[in-house]
Amino acid sequence: MSIDVLSLSSIIFNITFMKYLLSLTLFISLHASSQIDPTHITIARDSFGVPHIFAKTDPEVSYGLAWAHAEDDFNSLQQVALPAKGLMGTVYGKTGVAGDYAFALFRCREITEERWNTLSPEFLKLIEGYVQGMNDYAKAHPQEVMAKKLFPITVKDYIASSVLALTIFNGGDKALRAIFANKVEPTIDYDKMGSNAIAISSSKTNTGEAFLAINAHQPNEGPEAFYEAHVNSEEGWNALGGLLAGGPCILHGVNENLGWAHTVNMCDRMDIFQLQINPNNKDQYMFDGVWTDLEKKKIKLHIKGIPIPVSRDLYWSKYGATMKNEQGTFAIRLGANMEIRALEQWYKMNKAKNFTEFYKAISLQGLSMFNIMYADRNDTIFYINNALMPIRDASPAYNWKSTVPGNTSKTLWTSFRPIGQLPQYVNPKSGFLFNTNHSSFLASGKADNLSETSFPTQDGWETLQNNRSVRFLELMPQEGKIDFETFKKIKFSRQYPSQFQFPVGIDSVFVMNPSAYPQYDTILRNLQQWDRKGEADSKGAGAFLMVYEAVSSKFKSVQRQLTLAEWETVLSKVKEQMMQNFGTTDLKLGDIQKIVRGSKVLPAPGLPDLLAPEWSVKNETGTRKISGGDAYVALVRFPKTGLPIIETVNTYGASAKEGKPHFDDQIPLFLQQKTKHMTLDKQEVLRNAVRTYHPGE
Repeated sequence: MSIDVLSLSSIIFNITFMKYLLSLTLFISLHASSQIDPTHITIARDSFGVPHIFAKTDPEVSYGLAWAHAEDDFNSLQQVALPAKGLMGTVYGKTGVAGDYAFALFRCREITEERWNTLSPEFLKLIEGYVQGMNDYAKAHPQEVMAKKLFPITVKDYIASSVLALTIFNGGDKALRAIFANKVEPTIDYDKMGSNAIAISSSKTNTGEAFLAINAHQPNEGPEAFYEAHVNSEEGWNALGGLLAGGPCILHGVNENLGWAHTVNMCDRMDIFQLQINPNNKDQYMFDGVWTDLEKKKIKLHIKGIPIPVSRDLYWSKYGATMKNEQGTFAIRLGANMEIRALEQWYKMNKAKNFTEFYKAISLQGLSMFNIMYADRNDTIFYINNALMPIRDASPAYNWKSTVPGNTSKTLWTSFRPIGQLPQYVNPKSGFLFNTNHSSFLASGKADNLSETSFPTQDGWETLQNNRSVRFLELMPQEGKIDFETFKKIKFSRQYPSQFQFPVGIDSVFVMNPSAYPQYDTILRNLQQWDRKGEADSKGAGAFLMVYEAVSSKFKSVQRQLTLAEWETVLSKVKEQMMQNFGTTDLKLGDIQKIVRGSKVLPAPGLPDLLAPEWSVKNETGTRKISGGDAYVALVRFPKTGLPIIETVNTYGASAKEGKPHFDDQIPLFLQQKTKHMTLDKQEVLRNAVRTYHPGE
């Protein structure tokens, strides 16, 4: 029997079409099954408006987390996603377009595509839930959307945005600014605002409970401000703590068995390389004796207020993101834009049930930075200076703390140290571990501390002390046991150590004779009678804040005591500002420094680099507005049985939307260094909830 060509074609077409229908049906089925039904999710708001999200599965909980966070601060969530769509410039104009440029320069989209298969199916389901929550909120609230083309976002948009966020956290933004400003310098920046993390072993507490202080110092507003939430699924996920905008899980906090805290570390995770450019071809660089072409492409940047797109060249070399300035051509290389599994690692940390599982989670090495402090109910405390630390050439020919030659494979590192080679401690005999952004070789009792000589110098591990680390050791009892109230007092201390640890030497102002400088008499006397506490009603603290800000702006890079002539310059500036803005030089700290939230303006305690610090920015009125500092504080006790005992406080409140009840309701607690009770107990949460609802209701 013969089959003509038409019939054969018809059969082939029918078979192909049937396969298409089958695959389409399968796709629709899978797509439908992956869509989350919001009615399966419960959001319970407690008396402070903190969301507790309950659902059967982890993706459903992550959906609820996205929805709740969007209800409270949708602007910050959108700011994280804007660069992935090239919309920072469209929304924020010239001040925002740098985010779009950085996203393209660091190839955040490309690394996401290249590394996509390294993400686990379980984690991708979690992110699908989170992204659906964001998209559904945007669809339901179009009036809150910043840019028309922003939504819907995809899972790949979301992951690529996280790559940019970690690249910026690792110092990529500072490297960009240095190159743009023609000021390529060493890239380690020790002038950080700082964070605290403390773990106390149950063997050193009078209750037999381990203690943990979770206390990162972040900005008070915007995408980098901490948002507090509690997530609870029937798949073994029950965690409470702080997360930043876009976080699909708790970034540091506590689950039923353990807790962890982060502080920013400043080890040398990033390098800047100066390329050797061909004098006859500006788009070629020398590499191992061969002129090599720079990869080059153009991007179009859309800037609010400018009707046509602005074109910019992007360069890429073997070393990574490459830029040109008046000094030459430079490449920025760091692990943060070579890895996309940071959020997956945090998710695994959330679900760890013991130290073995937690260590396995961090061994993923998806998270490119942050010190990690840990405590649990099973008598384990732990600390690691965590980093994607490049394995560099140990030759003394290269100064890895400064700009490195970019013309040889000898400087082109391609791998990272395994986790076992990073500085870390487990259960030191002294019974405590701490980090205040200082040296990881001064993390415990003197006999337990690691030796910096045991680690390669080219890694650039921190060796500095700061005011907080010195003050902690002054307060922490080296012998005997500690009670929880003492633990809290240490964390909330507003007093400097007996000797200042600022990079710029300021001690000499305290021995200047006020009689010899009558024009500065009041300022000097207030300083010299000061008890070194950052209390709002302290005149000494008021004088010190003004002096500190003046010194920091003029002598930031000076590593010595200031001379008398330099002090006269500083004091003259301080007096001028005090008289101009306040009409007197006899000022309390609270007269100068304010906590401002909407129409609420209150005197604020706290000074830079205290264990309970604040830093501030100048207002038009001459007063200073608190912009960051103690931020989110969680203090945890781990009894041997039962759930952890948790108390927390955030600077302002759960909501960033002015006029909402929880926009500023934690300020009284924050100013008085008081805390609120929190719990992982679902029944307790639901019993005391002020409002319980499903997303969209």
